[in-house]
Amino acid sequence: METSASRLRIVLVGTQHPGNIGSSARALKTMGLSRLALVAPERFPHADADAMAAGAGDVLASAERHATLAEAVADCRLVLGCTARDRRVALEPLAPREAAARAVEAAGSGAAVAIVFGPERTGLSNEDLHLCHAAVHIPADPAYSSLNLAAAVQVLTYELRLASLAAESAGDGAELGRSLASHAELEGFFGQLAQTLDEIDFHKGRAPDSAMRKLRRLYLRAGLDAKEVRLLRGILADAQRMASLGRSGSR
Repeated sequence: METSASRLRIVLVGTQHPGNIGSSARALKTMGLSRLALVAPERFPHADADAMAAGAGDVLASAERHATLAEAVADCRLVLGCTARDRRVALEPLAPREAAARAVEAAGSGAAVAIVFGPERTGLSNEDLHLCHAAVHIPADPAYSSLNLAAAVQVLTYELRLASLAAESAGDGAELGRSLASHAELEGFFGQLAQTLDEIDFHKGRAPDSAMRKLRRLYLRAGLDAKEVRLLRGILADAQRMASLGRSGSR
């Protein structure tokens, strides 16, 4: 039977050191989690990953493998990206405790949730962060803010554990609330929105990136469900049809 914990997944993107994959698997298991997803790891499977898992071999063995982050989070309704840097991607910033509370609340409502970590050397790219709904920042000492990947995973999984225990104590673990739109559904909507804005000449020669970033934030804050996304896409389809008729009539 699917549980709230099983809807929470940790996603590692482009991990360079296999030992960090094993240590992350151990971090998950100690905090009652089991869903680990790997996006294009440099070396896996690997003996170092097995050694560092230290009793969490089952989490390691069941880890999902994906070619891209978009594929790894396609079914998720909440995607939180862990980053220590300002990548000039305008995302709502969350502390680990805030992020964990939001993740557990979403999972308790039946949503699949992903918390995403980037490669050790560079962290998440701007392209990866564009797939996230908010950014999680661990408030390390600015004088020495370099945090090992597996240690960062442990911080977030610990906060998830605390939030889950608090939800259980409060009786909030029931499957309540409406079904939020999946990541894939939202990305499909954003793609159609961008196309429609181009077709109706909304930008009028201006660069579209700024407007799309603001619109993404607006709609993500709204917490759209699947029916609402279908309604909005229907409106966009009609706008595209009218734009096409307008272009035909002006020839």
